[in-house]
Amino acid sequence: MSHSQPGPIRRFFGGIWNTVNFARRFVFNVLFLLVLFLMLVAILANPGVQPLEEKTALVLDMNGVLVEQFTSAPVDRAVNQATGQSQPEIQLRDALHAIKSAKDDKRIDRIVLLTDGFNAAGFAAMRDLAAALRDFRTSGKQVVAFGTNMEQKQYYLAAQSDEIYLDPMGGVLLEGLGRYRMYYRAGLQDKLGVDVHLFKVGEFKSAAEPYVLDAASPAAREADLFWMTDVWQRFVADLAQARKLEVDGINAMINDLPARVQAASGDLGKLALDEKLIDGLMTSQEVEKLLIERGVADEEGTSFRQIDLKGYQAHLMRENLGIDSRPQVAVVVAQGEITDGEQSPGTIGGESTSALLRQAREDETVKAVLLRVDSPGGGVFPSEQIRREVELIKAAGKPVVVSMGNVAASGGYWISMNADRIYADDSTITGSIGIFGLWMTVPRVLEKIGVSTDGVGTAPLAGAFDPTRPLDPNAGLIIQAVINKGYADFTGKVAAARGSTPEKIDLVAQGRVWSGAQAKERGLVDELGGLEAALAHTASLAKLKEGDYGVSYIEKPLSAFERFVVNMGGSARMQGVLRVLAPTPLLLDRQTLAKVEGELAWLDRKGRTPYRAVAHCLCDY
Repeated sequence: MSHSQPGPIRRFFGGIWNTVNFARRFVFNVLFLLVLFLMLVAILANPGVQPLEEKTALVLDMNGVLVEQFTSAPVDRAVNQATGQSQPEIQLRDALHAIKSAKDDKRIDRIVLLTDGFNAAGFAAMRDLAAALRDFRTSGKQVVAFGTNMEQKQYYLAAQSDEIYLDPMGGVLLEGLGRYRMYYRAGLQDKLGVDVHLFKVGEFKSAAEPYVLDAASPAAREADLFWMTDVWQRFVADLAQARKLEVDGINAMINDLPARVQAASGDLGKLALDEKLIDGLMTSQEVEKLLIERGVADEEGTSFRQIDLKGYQAHLMRENLGIDSRPQVAVVVAQGEITDGEQSPGTIGGESTSALLRQAREDETVKAVLLRVDSPGGGVFPSEQIRREVELIKAAGKPVVVSMGNVAASGGYWISMNADRIYADDSTITGSIGIFGLWMTVPRVLEKIGVSTDGVGTAPLAGAFDPTRPLDPNAGLIIQAVINKGYADFTGKVAAARGSTPEKIDLVAQGRVWSGAQAKERGLVDELGGLEAALAHTASLAKLKEGDYGVSYIEKPLSAFERFVVNMGGSARMQGVLRVLAPTPLLLDRQTLAKVEGELAWLDRKGRTPYRAVAHCLCDY
């Protein structure tokens, strides 16, 4: 059987195609080999960790958000850091460990604190950091802070220093605490025609108010102002103590700020100096010169001898490479919204966080567990999954202590309540013991575009949970009954865990938010203290003495590839390569959208039931 030969036109275009295909593969292979070559050069040229010399200043550049746990995957974090595509994050444990180590490190002669870009979600973790800086100063070593501008959280950190210097063009702004939210009722119901049905238990449970009201309810205003006033008064008292000022004087300055700014001719830097909030007005170059005079110039002679947080961490890791065979206190971090299933860091998954607790329970070297909670809550079911794991650890004979961070409210309190001991900072936000559920129906939306829903069902409630139909009153009765049971379960479990009764717990529950100090007065927490105090107590419950145990954070291990990329991201030479290989802005936008979706995960039914009970608190500030 003969085969016909392709014609000249076909051969011509075929030749062009083969040429293009060859060129494509050739260029791709060249680029691939180039990337490999750059990576190899960077790895071979990397001198590793340089020796740490005497009279070195530890520079803590706090440009980032203070977090309990990084909120992105290690590979994403390395790429974003190399490309500058996301706001940096500073892990509280890393900063605390560095400051504590630097206190006794003879090579470190001072800490230089740079406050520009610093932010924190609340005050509890920030007060942990402030306490570490104060403890560092007890060694006789100096802390010097500098910033170009300081808002109140940045200034709070700077106030823990021996000296604070501000750029002459900058200022310090103390404005007080405020909590304002957007309310969507008119937009959703009047404009769009979405009918929002709220089912809740708890007079003060206000998390869902933005969907059904046009402004905060009187109960929400009362509760918010109560705990916020407590937190603010403590904030001002801490500043007064740190700067050796009078509380009344600071309050008078804040309340009279417009007049005082005018009297200073709009010069916020001069006003801060006059009010003794800072010690001097200097440019960054002048501060560098001052630190050279007090310490040692670097090799180039252009600045002072210094090491940053990441570099110092590398030294500490290299100097402590051995396997710690001592008994361990395991720390499990529960940060973010509480949702179902497996979740990435920065979000609490009912299954993923439970797995970490289970790992600590099954590890024979772990003698006690500290659960560090920083969460406004979320789904009831995943919260209960985690609470059960806490009970199983206790049943295995290992003590469990909870250390509350910035927020441990609603579902965040649910996962905390069964610990042997609950620690909270005075300014932690906790409580919010209440349950709610939201159900939205859209028949009026569909009506606007000429769409209606109709059909038949085999039982009275068939199709009752179809959001395109008006809410069936009987379906509403079912949802409210489920919410009522959820609240009864919540208060009942709290009562059992706290040695009280549901009736007494109800008096301090009702969805009301408390500061840590207020919660202790009402028996919801046991002790006031930060992370270090909670760790020490956890060890004492396991009869472990200081120095005889190690502290290990239980986290999902990195794969070999993830470790490789993270190490690449830590190398200045490799950051250029990562910039070439980084995702496009379009992909980064998708990542941002995914993050927003994650933040609203507590509203997602996750396919379990048409509705679900939620223990969530919108108590950020």
